Amino acid sequence: MYQPKAVYDSLFEASWKTIACFAKDPKHLGAKAGMIAILHTWGQTLSLHPHLHCIVPGGGLTKYRKWKTAKSKGKYLFPVKAMSKVFRAKYVKALKSRINSENELINVLFQKEWVVYAKRPFGHPKAVLEYLGRYTHKVAISNHRILGMDQKQTTFSYKDYRQGAQKLEMKLDNLEFIRRFSMHILPRGLVRIRHFGILGSSSKLITIPIIHQELGIPIPEKEPRILETYNPRYCPCCQKESIVSIQRLPKRGPPKSNLLTITHTF
Repeated sequence: MYQPKAVYDSLFEASWKTIACFAKDPKHLGAKAGMIAILHTWGQTLSLHPHLHCIVPGGGLTKYRKWKTAKSKGKYLFPVKAMSKVFRAKYVKALKSRINSENELINVLFQKEWVVYAKRPFGHPKAVLEYLGRYTHKVAISNHRILGMDQKQTTFSYKDYRQGAQKLEMKLDNLEFIRRFSMHILPRGLVRIRHFGILGSSSKLITIPIIHQELGIPIPEKEPRILETYNPRYCPCCQKESIVSIQRLPKRGPPKSNLLTITHTF
């Protein structure tokens, strides 16, 4: 909460460096991997719970620009327990480079076992898109979860995953509800969806066609973008050219003495 940008940037950096570290090892993959990561900061009860949802392809490009499929055999891409230890080391290192803190506080982080939660591969590309779409543009709480509010309290629903995702209700004082919601306002300019490796913004224009060619997948043709001509007199309500222009303003700004008025003829 004191330095959120440093914490979140370290989270992205450590996650990607962990994936890249295992990917370049010939014992695991021996190729350059890619990753799409989406930052979430909340839990079901609006508690502060920073974490990343990451999509990692099941393979990578070798230095000879050849696609190499992972050795996971339908299981986990890399060994999860080993990833947890590497991630812990890389995260602490990234955090130390961004914040000024006593070594004792940093060393405490090594006294606990860290956990990287990994899921088995998705069955098909549609499942990947569905997973990503579930997390890309969400906020801490959506309107349908807010069940009621008055001058003192706000009531909302949440799922308790420790009780089998049982749906429960929680009441909070309005000030406490605002406090919890405010914890998830990201620092100005922070990018919460990031692309790495072969899926990076500067790389995928080159890597994606290579991967398509290597896997024998036809590259979909881009449909030409057709822009509709804009008619300033067209009214979207009555679908007629019924808007009347009263005054045209210069590019430098509106006149100081006159006000712009627009009339509509029904």
